[in-house]
Amino acid sequence: MNLFQNWKKDIPASIVVFFVALPLCLGVALASGAPLFAGIIAGIVGGIVVGLISKSQIGVSGPAAGLVVIVLTAITDLGAYELFLVAVVIAGIFQILLGILKAGVIGYYFPSSVIKGMLCAIGISIFLKQIPLALGYTETFSFSNFSLDFITPGAIIITAISLFILIVWDNILGKKSNFFKLLPGSLVAVLVGILYQVTIGDTNHEVFSIDHNLLVKVPVPESVSDFLGQFTMPDFASGLTNPMVWQVAFTIAIVASLETLLSVEATDKLDPLKRQTPTNRELIAQGVGNSLAGLIGGLPVTQVIVRSSANAMSGGLTKLSTITHGVLLLVSVISIPMFLNLIPNAVLASILLVIGYKLGNPKQFLDMKKLGKDQLIPFAVTVIAILATDLLKGIIIGLIVGVVVSLIKSYNNSHVMLVKEGNVFHMNFAEEVTFVNRGAIVKELDGLKPGSNLELDVRKTRILDYDIIEYLDEFKVKAKNNNINIRLISERGTVDNPPSFREFFGYVLVAGAH
Repeated sequence: MNLFQNWKKDIPASIVVFFVALPLCLGVALASGAPLFAGIIAGIVGGIVVGLISKSQIGVSGPAAGLVVIVLTAITDLGAYELFLVAVVIAGIFQILLGILKAGVIGYYFPSSVIKGMLCAIGISIFLKQIPLALGYTETFSFSNFSLDFITPGAIIITAISLFILIVWDNILGKKSNFFKLLPGSLVAVLVGILYQVTIGDTNHEVFSIDHNLLVKVPVPESVSDFLGQFTMPDFASGLTNPMVWQVAFTIAIVASLETLLSVEATDKLDPLKRQTPTNRELIAQGVGNSLAGLIGGLPVTQVIVRSSANAMSGGLTKLSTITHGVLLLVSVISIPMFLNLIPNAVLASILLVIGYKLGNPKQFLDMKKLGKDQLIPFAVTVIAILATDLLKGIIIGLIVGVVVSLIKSYNNSHVMLVKEGNVFHMNFAEEVTFVNRGAIVKELDGLKPGSNLELDVRKTRILDYDIIEYLDEFKVKAKNNNINIRLISERGTVDNPPSFREFFGYVLVAGAH
């Protein structure tokens, strides 16, 4: 696909991603205990560098909230941000090696229900986390200690205006004219928010004012040297010989790679054209991005589902949107940081409220219910686990539940037992019968009464585990003692009371083999 083929959709989408990414870059940096500018660097590198190398069409990379705890602990334990940057560079090299070794296939082993649960949970989490910003809450927010005294009426007003613009722009105006499709509603909401702030919000009015602490905070350099001074170089002399640096690097590489692969799986599901991202190439792209980010003072990057979702929900179709959002980050922090600092957080919260609702729409639970319990249970467990713990733990819990549900389903689908007449029983084996199915088969055959006749039909079976064959040989002895006749029906013919199932199916017991 030509990079500029869909620029009319990609450019507006990049503006939305830019306004979503800017506060997230700053927020992740603040929560990680790193310089604020480090988050901006990671956003720029994730957008431009990773965007150019990656073949993901709508995936967007940048500093990830999922790495906050790891980064914060690492910076504290290492005692110097310069040492942490060495770990980021090494982590990037590890990721490049993982891509070369084709480790990207790991992402394909996560069930669809778990990936959908992850998206839904992230949407709910995004929605809930915007509530304090949307209300202009001036203290640490908690539902248990909620107080109207800490609410800023001006923030609520601009939230309401922004939501009205976003909803009307997409659902009504966008359907009436192409002009409204070309100009994103999020940009209009941001411009209205800035206009509100410079005209009303910056006053001391009790109802309409918005405190400066409730605005975007981008570092404002006073000179070129001041701007360049925000870049930090890694301390390779001390870092390369520090075992803890290598430990941190390995941890970042593994967690960042896993988070990226999961995000790739989720993002590909959001792609309206259903394109599949080459995961090994993605790991290499992330590795190059991390190594470069570490060299110039940035936080580690991953593909991030929040930005990627914003891109997909805003109509982005190619990586032009991703690259352009990185360029916008770079240009804005150089040329208009003071202008960006006039944006109320409530406007950005409104944009994320809409995105969060689309991702976490409650209707998804009904849709999954229609698909059956084996889809609903892993989906619901993943959602609850992520909200109760964190992204990685929740996904692991959801994966475990998904595997258990799959095993139970496989356990119950190994065979069909039919009663032909009287004491004649016909058992059809499934196409694939493994050790997982042994319990169900044992239960069925142990229930046969003495004097029964069993027809064992394996004509459709293509995979039959040795564990099952071994049990059938054991059951043959029991059957003989209980006067149970066995007729084996296969594509090679019919055999009454076969002397050895192992020999019939071609298994030869080698002396000394285990």
